[in-house]
Amino acid sequence: MTQDNPTWGIVCTTRAPLDEILRFAAYHIDLGVDRLHLFLDGPNRRAVRVLRQHPKIEIRVCNEAFWQRRGIERPEKHQVRQSHNATFIYRQTDLDWLLHIDIDEFLWPITPVQAILSKIPADVPAARIRPIEALSGQDDMYKAYIPSGPDRVRLVEQIYPNYGGFVLGGFLSHVQGKLFVRSGLKDLKDRIHNIHQNNQLLPITTELPQIELCHRHAPDWDHWQAHFRFRLERGSYQPGMAPNVARHKGGLNMHELLSWIEAEQGERGLRAFYDELSGADPDVRNRLQAHGLLRHRPLKLEEKRAKHFPRSS
Repeated sequence: MTQDNPTWGIVCTTRAPLDEILRFAAYHIDLGVDRLHLFLDGPNRRAVRVLRQHPKIEIRVCNEAFWQRRGIERPEKHQVRQSHNATFIYRQTDLDWLLHIDIDEFLWPITPVQAILSKIPADVPAARIRPIEALSGQDDMYKAYIPSGPDRVRLVEQIYPNYGGFVLGGFLSHVQGKLFVRSGLKDLKDRIHNIHQNNQLLPITTELPQIELCHRHAPDWDHWQAHFRFRLERGSYQPGMAPNVARHKGGLNMHELLSWIEAEQGERGLRAFYDELSGADPDVRNRLQAHGLLRHRPLKLEEKRAKHFPRSS
């Protein structure tokens, strides 16, 4: 059996400035989200004042008092804070489905999200949506996710001849995507890219190709540079991550790869890496187009912000 008219919500933990939060919120409100749970990972009084006025938004400030009420010390890693917040909402939600995404991720469904979720069989606990990644300096253009398979490595190395052999799927960020999780599962913990039940990884085999996750991880060089050091030390490029390619095949994780490039070639080398993997290099864009891997996804973020938050300009 499937489910008629399911409700769905989004959880997001962020330290972004108000304008970014408003664009993210407005876009997903426009998509029909039933509830948007925003956790502010730092003080932002103006954001609280503006966002709390919208009936679809629940906002929480993750200050010292917030963590005291939870009965734990504030986790040092932001990934742990994200997981805690997503699990906290999951265990009390009255919605049918929940999704945790970041402030730079935007859903692109081919039909209304509610209609897509309504067709998922009742025995499926969660469904995965895969990312597409923004091209540098190309408004509304993204490179497509390349499914895992025997041809992916060859294709990625062909498109990105210098660094494709080191970077999984040719993406600067994750290829795992994010999960729509059905509510009501007992002893569940949200781990952002995966979920655990009874402290065991719950395998997710259902995917939703009808929804893409537009990930604006590095839309231009300045953005990538501004976030580079944090990502290298504590974020998506931090030490200890699994290598993108098997060790016995010479694989490095992103921390090792980027640290090596920076040590050997400095900013010039990092820029060459970024230009290739972000598609700033026109030859890379031509190869993506030749393989049918370009996607035009006009999000119209500012237009939707003005529509849903007209007094915030």
